[in-house]
Amino acid sequence: MANGLTMDLAASSESLALMSVLGVTVRFGGILALDGIEFDVARGQICGLIGPNGAGKTTLFNCMNRLYHYQSGDILFEGQSIKATPTHQVARLGMGRTFQNLAIFRSMPVRDNVLVGAHSRSFCGFLSSALRLPRVQAEERRLRERADEIMDYLGLSPFRDRLVGDLPFGTQKRVELGRALAADPKLLMLDEPAAGLNHEELDALAQLIRDLRDRLKITVLLVEHHMSLVMGVSDHIVVLNFGRKIAEGPPGLIQSHPDVIEAYLGAQSARTAHPQAADPRPAALDYGTGGSHGQVA
Repeated sequence: MANGLTMDLAASSESLALMSVLGVTVRFGGILALDGIEFDVARGQICGLIGPNGAGKTTLFNCMNRLYHYQSGDILFEGQSIKATPTHQVARLGMGRTFQNLAIFRSMPVRDNVLVGAHSRSFCGFLSSALRLPRVQAEERRLRERADEIMDYLGLSPFRDRLVGDLPFGTQKRVELGRALAADPKLLMLDEPAAGLNHEELDALAQLIRDLRDRLKITVLLVEHHMSLVMGVSDHIVVLNFGRKIAEGPPGLIQSHPDVIEAYLGAQSARTAHPQAADPRPAALDYGTGGSHGQVA
C-alpha cells in the first residue's frame, strides 16, 4: 500500500511539471557552459531563471529551443524528451520564446510579424497553399483573426499596418511578444523582456506577465537581470552561476540565500556592505527599485 502511494505521489509530481531539466551539461570545446543543471517548471507557474552575466541562462534557453545540443542529460516537455525534436518543430510542441536581441522583421508591418508566429499553427501543406484551396483561405482567415486578437490584447492594434522598424523600442518588444503568443504556447520563455524599458513600461510588463499566467493560463519561464521584476512576479526562482545551479526556491528564500548574494556581490564585498550582520554570511540583497531600476547585474 505504501509503495503504491509513493508511486502515485511521484506520478502526480511529474504531471505538475510542464518542463523538466534533467542533468543538462553543455560544453563548447574546453568550456563547460552548463554543468548538470536540474529543475522543474511547474504547470501554471511563473519561474524566474537568474544569475550573473555568463551564468548560462541563455545557453539553457537555447537548449530548450533545440538551438544548442546538450552533451548529456535531457529536457522533458510534458513528460517527453525533446532531444530528438527538430528545431522547427519546437513551437508546435507548445513552446514560445522572445530573445535578448529582438527577433522581428523590421521591414514588415506589425500584423505580418505577429502572423509569422502563427506559422506553427498552420496545417495546410505546400500543394494546398499553392492551389489556394478553400481550406487554405479558411485557415488564413482564422490566423488573421487570431493575430488581431493578440494585437488587441497587447495594445498593438493602432500600429497594425505600421512597419515595425518605425516604432519605439518598447512597442517593438510587444510585437515580438505577440509573435510568440501567436503560436499558442503552453510555455512562454521570456529572455530579458525588461531590457531597455522605462519605469512605466516595467510596471506594465509585470502586470502583463501575471495576466499571461492568470487569465491566459500560460506557464512562464523568465530570464531577467531586473531583480525587482523577478522577485515581484515569480512563484519560483532558479539561480545559476558559472553554469551550475546554486539555489532554487521561492523569492523570499532566494533573496536572502548566502550563495546567491555571494554570486552577485562576492563574499568579501557582501560582508563589507553589511558589517552590522552578526552572521558572517552576507545579509539579504536589496532588490528595490533604485536608480538602477533594481538591476543587480
